[in-house]
Amino acid sequence: QCTYLEIEQAERTHAVVLSRPAWLWGAEMGANEHGVCVGNEGVWTREPVGEDEALLGMDLVRLGLERGSSAREALEVITALLERYGQGGSCKEEPVPFVYHNTFLLADRTEAWVLETAGRYWAAQQIREGSRNISNQLSIGREITAEHAGLRQRAHSQGWWSGDGEFSFAEVFSLPHQPTRMEAAKARYRAGKELLRQHAGHITAETFMAILRDKDSGICVDSEGFRTAGSMVSVLPRDPALPCVHFFTATPDPSRSVFKPFIFVANLKPPPQVRSPTFRDDPAKQIPRFQSTVDRRHELYRRHQAALELMETDQERGQKLLQTLRDLEKQGLEGMNALLGGTVAHPQEELADLFFDCVEAEMKFYT
Repeated sequence: QCTYLEIEQAERTHAVVLSRPAWLWGAEMGANEHGVCVGNEGVWTREPVGEDEALLGMDLVRLGLERGSSAREALEVITALLERYGQGGSCKEEPVPFVYHNTFLLADRTEAWVLETAGRYWAAQQIREGSRNISNQLSIGREITAEHAGLRQRAHSQGWWSGDGEFSFAEVFSLPHQPTRMEAAKARYRAGKELLRQHAGHITAETFMAILRDKDSGICVDSEGFRTAGSMVSVLPRDPALPCVHFFTATPDPSRSVFKPFIFVANLKPPPQVRSPTFRDDPAKQIPRFQSTVDRRHELYRRHQAALELMETDQERGQKLLQTLRDLEKQGLEGMNALLGGTVAHPQEELADLFFDCVEAEMKFYT
């Protein structure tokens, strides 16, 4: 049972860790036990968005992670389900529908892909070197590695492409007049690309955390009533003997949040403080939907929000708290470097409690 649709079950699914809006089934980003990571962004294209309830892009993120043991397999899962069920339905917990199509980043220890969609149509690009970012717009041009079998025929039949010359997915399927919100996305995309270029050849987990905290570029959003909801950085060693380490904030605005490490091991201890409450008569599940609101904030979110208010009202205490949080994050990063560098062997039980202990420590700082 996905957010709106029920689809056929897979014979077996992989363990996943997800960062998601609490009202829906899918996820905005996450990882699975095989070191596959997927994240999505909304995009508007020449293909009309459908208010009819289908799969959300966020459902496809989770389905790709649950059913794909590699980035390529996750991509195949997502595109097959997209072609079969389509994408559509409101992506926001509000009575007025907010609908978009999706672009995805997929990576594992050895491969990385960008997948971009327009309705049931799609194009994918394998990233063979360097870095790549996405930001609420189509960005795959002529360098298409795989595509929907009817993609070019569709473009030709709609008069979007003459059939002559090279085919650029972004040029052909992008809207001639972008919605206002897409203008900011262009600047954000360029800024992300430039920040990655500046660090080319020596990108670390800290580099990504700093980029995700960059407010000048608009990558970290905290204005006009909209705030970056959650952030994630994953380190995927090529050596399969080493574990993948996934850092999650589990709270909004990464510039004032702490990235906490998570590693897939046996007997994991999931922290209840980052699990949102469930509701018997959930307004997201009743038809018509979203007729009332409920408080979905988990315990860490509530405590963190109170701390943010403190940071704004008492600057001195706020700075002190922020420094404490950064120290906690630094410990997690140092621990990861020691673990991946082979200088320290951590017992399995310690790794199983890792994320739980970090959340506990953060909760203590807030009290």
